[in-house]
Amino acid sequence: MGNSNIEIRWHGRGGQGAKTAALLLADVCFKTGAYVQGFPEYGPERMGAPITAFNRISDTQIRVHSNIYNPDLVVVVDETLLNSVDVTAGLSEEGAIIVNTDKSPSDIKPLLKGYKGKVYTVDARTISVNALGRYFPNSPMLAAAVAVSKVMEKDAFIKEMRASYEHKFAKKPEVIDGNMTALTQTFKALEPQLD
Repeated sequence: MGNSNIEIRWHGRGGQGAKTAALLLADVCFKTGAYVQGFPEYGPERMGAPITAFNRISDTQIRVHSNIYNPDLVVVVDETLLNSVDVTAGLSEEGAIIVNTDKSPSDIKPLLKGYKGKVYTVDARTISVNALGRYFPNSPMLAAAVAVSKVMEKDAFIKEMRASYEHKFAKKPEVIDGNMTALTQTFKALEPQLD
């Protein structure tokens, strides 16, 4: 990907941080000079209920203010949504989908209603439990979205995320380090799939 205008749709469940990840991605891209939008689709915001969030990232002013119906990239934060939500709806075959799962892309592809584009998988559960001691899939999935979409250089992303976490978790340095570890481990885990 890595073009000048990218649209991303996030699918998650309430409480997993998909909305937070979309807003963080908008924030870090904005800090590097991009025009951005990051917003959730408002529905029943219950813990565990399916939620959708969106990003538009561009090097030119964004004049569209609607949901995203034909995303370039779809990020699925909860694998169980593959059974109940049409996550590939409108997704371009030149685009890609990233699924949080411990399965391989070839195991996930048959669950995607015949989608023929690129499929990436990342085990955000293992990465976040190793890095943070608890299951927070949003940091690994955020790193995966950046790695696959190439909306910004990895080093710039890591630098901006550290600054963001240092601001947000000033009194919790262990949270900062854990999240940074989760981000770098995700890039490393995806390397073999990005060739």
